[in-house]
Amino acid sequence: METVFKRPHGLTDKAFHYCPGCTHGIVHRLVAEVMDELGIEGDTVGIASVGCTYNSYDYFNCDMIQAAHGRAPAVATGAKRSLPGKYVFTYQGDGDLAAIGTAEIVHAATRGEKITTIFVNNAIYGMTSGQMAPTTLVGQVTTTTPFGRKPELHGYPVRVSEMLSTLEGAVYVERVAVNNVQNIKKAKAAIKKAFQVQMAGLGFSIVEVLSICPTNWGMTPQNSLKWLEENMMDHYPLGNFKGKDLEV
Repeated sequence: METVFKRPHGLTDKAFHYCPGCTHGIVHRLVAEVMDELGIEGDTVGIASVGCTYNSYDYFNCDMIQAAHGRAPAVATGAKRSLPGKYVFTYQGDGDLAAIGTAEIVHAATRGEKITTIFVNNAIYGMTSGQMAPTTLVGQVTTTTPFGRKPELHGYPVRVSEMLSTLEGAVYVERVAVNNVQNIKKAKAAIKKAFQVQMAGLGFSIVEVLSICPTNWGMTPQNSLKWLEENMMDHYPLGNFKGKDLEV
């Protein structure tokens, strides 16, 4: 019988620890499939961040390094500069990348570090019980904004892709989502292109992935997907912000 669907070799056989409905597993699979298709698994170094994905080193079948909270781009910079022939990626959530790690990602991008960042945005702190994140939407309820995020108290949500696209060292910036099959296919294409940009030595690349957190949003997975479509995509529109026409 012909096998039409199987685990990518880029993933280990360890079961994910994520909550039911969490879309981190989908994003993991896409990264693994891209490594398989590009044939770079043996030459890839992943940087694990702190957050729900702190132990992604258990899941990716490539060399992995654990970074301190928010410091994945700095660790990736060191790995890439010391091993320029390797393909280095960071896998980070919005709390890790856009809060404690803001300076790290901004300066890695502005330096044009030849690394790839997979940025998973679910608009909340997931691992630490659902606090407000820099990406939390106005009016969104979290454990630290029980009456909803208020701009006059908490400021406005940070649009990371739009911000980084203004930096000269960032050559490829795209925002995708994993809420349906069509968008999952587009997300994979964007992740693949981000790695190809690195393989071509062109500079910094980042793919922001809109994701869901049913547990901390207090919703079913189905309602979470609907909420993402009706709320997150308005503030965080999908699309390419830089490097659409790059030849890689």
